[in-house]
Amino acid sequence: MAQAERKDSGLFITFEGPEGAGKTTQITLLEQRLATQGRTVTRTREPGGDSVGERVRELLLNGSPGVEAELLLFAAARAQNVQTVVRPALEAGHVVLCDRFIDSTVAYQGFARGLNRDFINRINVFATGGLMPDRTYLLDLPVADGLLRRHQDTEQNRLDRESLSFHEKVRDGFLSLVQDNTQRIILIDASRSVDAVSRDLWESIQQLL
Repeated sequence: MAQAERKDSGLFITFEGPEGAGKTTQITLLEQRLATQGRTVTRTREPGGDSVGERVRELLLNGSPGVEAELLLFAAARAQNVQTVVRPALEAGHVVLCDRFIDSTVAYQGFARGLNRDFINRINVFATGGLMPDRTYLLDLPVADGLLRRHQDTEQNRLDRESLSFHEKVRDGFLSLVQDNTQRIILIDASRSVDAVSRDLWESIQQLL
């Protein structure tokens, strides 16, 4: 995937993973640790980021868009997030922590929904202007374990309620992306304790800082 030239002084870190992997928890802990070091952190999520993205999120997670519309809505939210949140923060020298980014679209809409992955990659480049993360962490765990965690959460959405086979395809997609992007994507075993995962993330991020 083409990458746009970066002239900013920020650091762009994204977090990916199947449902229930604990991304939100780990991003919160990392944000707190970075703040104690005096780092300015901007935290965002996809879909979401600003008021426009959050409205698209509501449509995606609680509405009933068709497969093609789903892909385009995710792309629209991403374009908005990059333009209004991510790029300005990077230009200001912030550490940007983003909950899901381009890899989720490949895993969910490509591997699980069966849409053309080359087309998805082109849409991602268009939506992001070629912006790529400096580092991506894939928090991975068995699908059944992740879904059990999500089922204990009162805020389930329509993606949580997809079939087991759908979520298995999502996980397979993420693991395939790790193999194809070994310099960018770091695999983290999220089946362990919160503290163990947090420790591994912090040790890895120290290399970037």
